[in-house]
Amino acid sequence: MDTKTMKELKHFQRSELTDYHLYLKLAKREKNEHNKKVLVAIAKEEYGHYHFWKKVTGKELKPYKFQLWFYYFISIIFGITFGIRLMEKGEDKTQGNYRKYIGKIDNIEKLIEDEEKHEDALIASINEERLNYIGSMVLGLNDALVELTGTLAGLTFALANSKIVAFSGLITGIAASFSMASSEYLSTKQEGNHSKALKSALYTGVAYIITVICMILPFLLVPANITYNIFSLEISSIYLALAITIGVVILIILGFTFYISVAKNLNFKKRFWEMIVISLGVAVLSFIIGYLVKIIFNIDV
Repeated sequence: MDTKTMKELKHFQRSELTDYHLYLKLAKREKNEHNKKVLVAIAKEEYGHYHFWKKVTGKELKPYKFQLWFYYFISIIFGITFGIRLMEKGEDKTQGNYRKYIGKIDNIEKLIEDEEKHEDALIASINEERLNYIGSMVLGLNDALVELTGTLAGLTFALANSKIVAFSGLITGIAASFSMASSEYLSTKQEGNHSKALKSALYTGVAYIITVICMILPFLLVPANITYNIFSLEISSIYLALAITIGVVILIILGFTFYISVAKNLNFKKRFWEMIVISLGVAVLSFIIGYLVKIIFNIDV
């Protein structure tokens, strides 16, 4: 066996051992008994895969420490499903490389099947509360992005005053968050689960308010009544604030869509562009309406 091949096989071996230790560490801190059993089951599979490669290399190796702790903290902060899925996505290429050893290493087909089917089924069976309420978070986030992007864009042209736009947006956003949360509560309560209704309303409202605050901050932080020269273009501070807000919207959509696509194993590009087109489309339309209102009614603030 040449040096390059041996190096790759050792990498496979260390990766499986790293995964084993990660699942075991997550299992030890998990309070939900079902999730604990699932994590231990996956850990046992990973340990079996480690020994599979150990028989091939004949070496006793150690896990990747940085990778182990990185995904461990990611799992603690963003949830075990997200952390595990993110790690598994990083390993897709590695598992694809297993295939080139079909016919060269005995029983590798079984290992590939475990990695691609059985483990994915086990991960999907993990019951995590935050993912159960992902629909409520999406509702709050999407509504805030679409409604407030349009509102801020329209007010920017109609009023041309950063502070008034910011506080108008804040009042509108907070009122809308209460409205959305109460609607989600009443809607979920119809299913007969009072506890779930309260949590759904909370997730919806909090997601909405956080989004609102992030979107109005540029109007409060960018100094008012100043003209900036950017790429030889003179841009008023309020329009710069709106541009930054649009950038914040794109980042929020990017971050949240990435989270959902990883945690729920969904198509990232499709969901991202769908949200971008809807949110920015409403913003452009509202911008035009705000401009027309300002011209027709001769508003000057």
